[in-house]
Amino acid sequence: MSIRSACYETLVIRRIYTYPASILKEVAGDVTDIDGAVAKALDDMVETMYAAPGVGLAAPQIGLSQRVIVLDVDHENQGKHLLKLVNPVIVESEGEILWEEGCLSVRDYQAEVQRAERVLVKAWTVDQKEIEIEGTGLLAVALQHEIDHLDGILFLDHLSRLKRDLYRRKLKKMEREDREAPPPRRAMI
Repeated sequence: MSIRSACYETLVIRRIYTYPASILKEVAGDVTDIDGAVAKALDDMVETMYAAPGVGLAAPQIGLSQRVIVLDVDHENQGKHLLKLVNPVIVESEGEILWEEGCLSVRDYQAEVQRAERVLVKAWTVDQKEIEIEGTGLLAVALQHEIDHLDGILFLDHLSRLKRDLYRRKLKKMEREDREAPPPRRAMI
């Protein structure tokens, strides 16, 4: 599906790959040149994230093996705090927080995951500027969740084997019944 923006540039809402797609388990490659193709991919990711709806999206979720993510944890002011990050790396983390997570790539499932309560992330912008972002609460969780995607890690991988097995059985049952998952009740990370 594509949409037109005010400046008449065509933006594409991309397919979101879901578990157990193999692209979700691969480590994404570093971006070596922040060019127009990377900027376009980030713009498409933003549109896809908002349409889903979600608060974050990583390139592997739309089938791209690139270390790029987008995030917007402020639903009241959509776009005001939008982050488009290239080659993000967590350089500091501290504390612990338990947060109920969902994922656009994990159908119809949420679970509590233990994460660092505060993170400091270094990344590059589309304008080729190196930046640091300090996040706490939802921003810290979303940064960790999306960076995990770049390393081939799903939030399911942070759960016990029992919970992962229960989800796999649930997914198989949904597939057998050939039913679509209901739309998310709230934005997913």
